[in-house]
Amino acid sequence: MSDNKQLIDVFMPQLAESLVSATVGKWLKQPGDRIEQYEPICEVITDKVNAEIPSTVDGIMGELIAEEGQTIGVGEVICRISVISTNESVSVNKPANTVTAEASSTISSDQSMRSRYSPAVQSLAAEHGLNLADIPGTGMAGRITRKDVLAYVEGGHSEQARPSTVSSDVTGGINSPFQGLSHTNPAVTPSQYVENKSPAARNSGLHLNENPQIPNNVIEGQQGRAETLIDITPVRNTIATRMRQSVSEIPHAWTMIEVDVTNLVLIRNKLKDEFKRNEGVNLTYLAFLLKAVVNAIKDYPIMNSVWATDKIIVKRDINISLAVGTDDTVMVPVIQKADQKNIAGLAKEVEDLATKTRQGKLKLDDMQGGTFTVNNTGSFGSVLSYPIINYPQAAILTFESIVKRPVVINDMIAVRSMANICLSLDHRILDGVICGRFLQRVKENLEGYTLDTKLY
Repeated sequence: MSDNKQLIDVFMPQLAESLVSATVGKWLKQPGDRIEQYEPICEVITDKVNAEIPSTVDGIMGELIAEEGQTIGVGEVICRISVISTNESVSVNKPANTVTAEASSTISSDQSMRSRYSPAVQSLAAEHGLNLADIPGTGMAGRITRKDVLAYVEGGHSEQARPSTVSSDVTGGINSPFQGLSHTNPAVTPSQYVENKSPAARNSGLHLNENPQIPNNVIEGQQGRAETLIDITPVRNTIATRMRQSVSEIPHAWTMIEVDVTNLVLIRNKLKDEFKRNEGVNLTYLAFLLKAVVNAIKDYPIMNSVWATDKIIVKRDINISLAVGTDDTVMVPVIQKADQKNIAGLAKEVEDLATKTRQGKLKLDDMQGGTFTVNNTGSFGSVLSYPIINYPQAAILTFESIVKRPVVINDMIAVRSMANICLSLDHRILDGVICGRFLQRVKENLEGYTLDTKLY
């Protein structure tokens, strides 16, 4: 066979506009390994998220220029790939059943990367309506490659895309739980509330779908030392830098308001099961809060601004940054143009971003352009917090835990579902009057939810 191979350089791409360098975290391919186009060759760590660099050609991995843990500037060479000519690639192709048989025999017992899917694999599986959990992976640590998906398709497993489970009569499906029910208002008596009481509103204040997970961080230190040394990751270093910059540059002030969310608890408990069946995602309190916040920002656009030394820039699009915590860090993905989404759309965005964050699948685009931050601190039982502003935004809002409390309504004591909303503000841009009015509008929006509220 003649040598038709050609070496090409692979450069560190500019994954985001502001990115000037990235750290090579792990090589997924070693010299001599066969590579398919779009198949990830390495993982890189940026100051925002971890990302994968895919191969742009079919070939064989050559020399690794960059070492694991090395920081490489944008545009610098990280490795070389030997390109396979068309004739050679044809000669190594095998029938689908042969590939599938080999795949099943070469699957490693190490399946630690079984659930790590590249964008190319995900799009290919979606195109053919495949469930990635059913496809055997022959890549490193059980990872599924494009070749695995194509072999699975050629083996006769391709299906048409699954039809949407959303009912054609959306309005009827959403309103059906409310048929025959009367409206509930803030002046409801205790006996009326008991009749509609749901076990989902816990007395402890937690309103999670499941008990909070305990972080399982195992940190190894040097034997005999009285302390443990933890290396600072690029993400943690960025968090530290931004928090220090926020506190040192922004004159923080904060305020809090109490909200009666009894109606919100009732509507959510009535709709959540139906919504889960129709949409396949959870209907959380956060989706209703985001809608209330977005509508309040529309009334007070100055909340959606940044400080620019000699001017204040008010952003036109309302892009909500959503703080999502993992075992070892906090990421802030962004719901783009949240003002153009309804409650159902916001619920889907929350589920999607939270899942991608916890699975380490966030892209840099998911982290860009936030104009106002919301944090659901109540998900782990907090009832009061003083959040640090997500620099350079003007404000950050936290939604605290929903707790049943005795409150006075029309000179009578009633048990209501109550929650605190806390707001930290940049006092260069915002003052107490405007923020007080903004919080009052959020409160009105939250307490304005009724059994007739539409999700779509």
